[in-house]
Amino acid sequence: MREQDDDLGKQLEADAAGIVGPDRHDDDIWTPLRKMRHSAAHVMAEAVLGIFPDAKLAIGPPIAEGFYYDFDLPRSLTPDDFAAIEAGMRERIAAKSPFTKRIVSRDEARGFFHDQPYKLELIDDLPPHEQVSFYIDGPFTDLCAGPHVAHTGEIGPFKLMSIAGAYWRGDEKRPMLQRIYATAWENQADLDAHLHRLAEAERRDHRRLGRELDLFSTSEEIGSGLILWHPKGAMVRKQVEDFWKDTHYARGYDLVMTPHIHNGAIFERSGHLQSYKENMYSPMDIDGVDYYIKPMNCPAAITIYNNRTRSYRDLPLRWGELGTVYRYERSGVLHGMLRVRGFTQDDSHIFCTPEQLEDEINGVLDLMDYMMQTFDYTYSAYLSTRPEKYVGTDEVWERATETLRTVLEKRDMAYEVDEGGGVFYGPKIDIKIFDAIGREWQGPTIQCDFNLPERFDMWYIGSDGERHRPVMIHRTVLGSMERFIGGLIEHYAGAFPVWLAPVQAVVIPIADRHHDYARGVVAQLKAAGIRAEANLNDTRMQAKIREGQVQKVPYMLVVGDRDIEAAAVSVRLRSGEDLKSMPVDRFAALAAEVRDRRSMELLPEAMRLQPAD
Repeated sequence: MREQDDDLGKQLEADAAGIVGPDRHDDDIWTPLRKMRHSAAHVMAEAVLGIFPDAKLAIGPPIAEGFYYDFDLPRSLTPDDFAAIEAGMRERIAAKSPFTKRIVSRDEARGFFHDQPYKLELIDDLPPHEQVSFYIDGPFTDLCAGPHVAHTGEIGPFKLMSIAGAYWRGDEKRPMLQRIYATAWENQADLDAHLHRLAEAERRDHRRLGRELDLFSTSEEIGSGLILWHPKGAMVRKQVEDFWKDTHYARGYDLVMTPHIHNGAIFERSGHLQSYKENMYSPMDIDGVDYYIKPMNCPAAITIYNNRTRSYRDLPLRWGELGTVYRYERSGVLHGMLRVRGFTQDDSHIFCTPEQLEDEINGVLDLMDYMMQTFDYTYSAYLSTRPEKYVGTDEVWERATETLRTVLEKRDMAYEVDEGGGVFYGPKIDIKIFDAIGREWQGPTIQCDFNLPERFDMWYIGSDGERHRPVMIHRTVLGSMERFIGGLIEHYAGAFPVWLAPVQAVVIPIADRHHDYARGVVAQLKAAGIRAEANLNDTRMQAKIREGQVQKVPYMLVVGDRDIEAAAVSVRLRSGEDLKSMPVDRFAALAAEVRDRRSMELLPEAMRLQPAD
C-alpha cells in the first residue's frame, strides 16, 4: 500500500470535515504515532481477510487522528462486523509479529498479487526508478513503502469507527470501495479523550443543529451542494456580513459588485479555461457567445481596475466583494455548508506598488486578527513558498516571499514554513483557525499574484511618468460565508453570542391574560433594536422556557401579573441563571450593551462581577 496514491482522497475527506488534511504531517515525516497507525491499518486488513478470504485490498494510510483501509468485498459491511474484525486485530497484536521489509522485483510483486487488481495497478504506476517493497507480519504481506513499528505488539488501543463508500483513487468513474475508518492511540487515556472529542463534535455538528435551529437546508429539487438560507440563518449571515462591511469601510476598503456570469473570453485570458475548466460549469450560449457562471471574482475586479488609467497616487486600491461563485464538486465530497457547489466568498483584491506591499500585508493581518478575535478564534500561521511550477522571475518571488516573512517576523508572529506550498502565481500566508474543541480549520489567506497583472496588462503611471506593473494581493478573511457560518455553528455549538443570535430574546407569558403585555414588550424591545418574539403557544410556562433553551435563545423573559404591575420582565438566561425581575428598559439596555460589544458573554462585565445575593 502507498499512501501517496490517495492524497486527493485524503484531502477531500479532510476538507469535507472542515479540517486541515490529510494528517498534518509531510509524507516523509513519520512520528511514532503515525507509524503505529500505519501498522494498525495492516493489521485491520489482515483481520478483514480472515473474514473475507476473497477480499480485494486497495490502500490503507494513516490520516488525521487515525487510519483507514479500502476494500472490495463480496457484501456490504455493517457496524455489526466490527466486533469480529476487532477480535481478529487483537489476536494479531497479541502475537507480537515482527514487521519485516522485503525488496522485490516488479515481476515478483505482480506474481504475488496476481489476484489483487488494485495492488497490480499500484505496482504498474510506480516510477521506474522506485523500489518495490513488501511488508510482512506473520502470514500477512502487503505492498508497502513503510515505515512500521517493530512488531504488532507495539500497536496501542484502537477502535473501528465507521464505514463509508470511497471511489478507487477518488474517481467516480472507478469502482466504489468500502472504507473502514479506525483510530489508534498510544494509551487508553488518549483514546478515551479522542472519543470524547468525537462525541463533542457530533453534538456540535452543523447539519444537525441547522435542522434543529431552523437555520438552513439543502434540497435535491434545488440541487446538491446549494444552500437554502432560512430566515434565522439569513439573519445570522446578515450580522456577519454587516460586521464585515463596516470593518472594511473603516479600514479603507471600497466595496464592488460584479455579475454572476461572464463572457468566456475573460476566463480564457485569465487562464481559468486552461487550468480550471474541470471545476467550472458548462457554458451557456448567449447570442452565439459562450458565457460561464463565474468560479472566481478576480477577473471582474481586474476589469474594473483596467477601466481607467491609474496613477501611483491612486494606489493602494483596496476593493472588497461578497461575490457568489460556483464550482463543481463531486457529490461524494459535499458536506452540509462546509463543502458546497455555490458559495459567497469574502473576496478582496488590493492593488499596490511594490513599495507598499509590506504595509498592505500588515494591514490585512491587522484586520484578520481583529475579526478572528471578535469571533473568539485563535489561529496559527504558515508561510507558503514557491512551488515547482510557477510564473514570474525568481527575483520577484524571492522579494515577495521575503516581504511576507519580514512582516510576520516584525510582528513577532509565530509561523511555520510550508516549502513549495505557494500557488503557481505567488507566495502566500495561510492562517489556520482553531475552534472551541481544538479542531483546525482553513482560515484567512493572503496571496501575492504576479500572473494576472501580466495576463491582463495591468499598469499604473509611476512618479517617473513610466508604466509599472502593480502588485495584486488576493485575500479572504472569512472565506466563504457558507463554510464560515457552518464553522461558527459548530464553534458555538449553536449558542450564538447575543450579537449574532437570530432571536435575542423570547417573551414568555405565564397565562393567556398576559399575551397583550407580552406583545407590548416585544414591540418595546424591537424599537430598541433587540430581535425579540413572543411565545404565545398553548403550552405551560416551563415548556416554553425549555423550548427557548433548546433553541439557544440568549434571554427568556417571563411575564406575569407582578411584571405587568412593575412594567418589568423576569429574565432567565439560556445557561439556566435566573436574574429575577427588572424593568423592560433596563433589560433592553443590558442586552444592547452586550450586543454592541460583541461579547461572548450574556451579561455586561459589571453584572458578572457583582457578588451573588
